[in-house]
Amino acid sequence: MTTVTLPTVLPPPESRADADRRLPLPGRYTVAPGRSLTELTAWYGPLPTLRRRVALAGAYLTVPADTEATEHAEHGEHGGHIEHGGHVEHAEHAVAGGHPFFRFEFGDRQLTAALTSEHVDATPGRLQLTGDLDVNGVAFPVLLRLRVVERSDDRLLVVGRARLPYRLLRRATGFRLPWRRPATRLRLLVAAEFA
Repeated sequence: MTTVTLPTVLPPPESRADADRRLPLPGRYTVAPGRSLTELTAWYGPLPTLRRRVALAGAYLTVPADTEATEHAEHGEHGGHIEHGGHVEHAEHAVAGGHPFFRFEFGDRQLTAALTSEHVDATPGRLQLTGDLDVNGVAFPVLLRLRVVERSDDRLLVVGRARLPYRLLRRATGFRLPWRRPATRLRLLVAAEFA
């Protein structure tokens, strides 16, 4: 019996580096209408007392180029602004340390707010956003945990949730549920496709 050894072809170096990337290529991505699902659920102990879909008025993701963003942030060359759906945000949000920037805007009778990321931790298949939920002009700290369902060079599909203590949120922001719906905590579910 004769053994034949075939030469192995190694993938180009670019594809090996690309395997570690957890976000799309640098750029600005939005969620197209009809490509998202958001839901607010109120819980009283183990029982859900309210479950309602919430309209996502807009969602944005800015992925800076790692090297360019870090260099500009270190040299102070990026003192400008980045426009987000009619709102102007300071560029520091998007480029501080080369971190991506997420913004979710909820425009609904039940919840009118904007969730803005301050820091994003990326692990394989997961993103953890720490940021603020702006309700009635008051920023409330939020931890949004996202699971990356699908990622390509120009697309990111995520699903995740944030748990909010209702009493603290009500005291800090004035946000109230109908009086017939008691709650101890809220769950905000977000599923969005950035392209």
